Amino acid sequence: MNSPLLPILWFLAILCLIPLVLWLLKRTPLGGSGSASGAGAMRLIAQLSIAPTQRIVTVEVGQGEDKRWLVLGVSGQQISTLHVMPPQGEVPEFGQAAMPFAQMLSARLRGTPAATSNSSGDQGAV
Repeated sequence: MNSPLLPILWFLAILCLIPLVLWLLKRTPLGGSGSASGAGAMRLIAQLSIAPTQRIVTVEVGQGEDKRWLVLGVSGQQISTLHVMPPQGEVPEFGQAAMPFAQMLSARLRGTPAATSNSSGDQGAV
């Protein structure tokens, strides 16, 4: 079966297989996601801007017993590891602060106790 259409059919078959293989690769651990469930092995814990192009971030990496927190210095040109430490307990998801600063400040100025600060005014009895 030596037809001039055979190479064209093979070419079309390979072209149709490329999206299928990419779709399958995206849904397997080999696709680079690190986990099959897509749960992710990295989570941003905190971020502090120290200059317009420089930040200090804390990132949780790993799963289970291999979890570590990395304190990273991030600039426009590089990322540097500043410290590695074990996880420090549960923190709220990044971006969900317990109380925004404006609310804490207004509560403090009114004299009502804020939920995240010790506003009892006691410095300790001497």
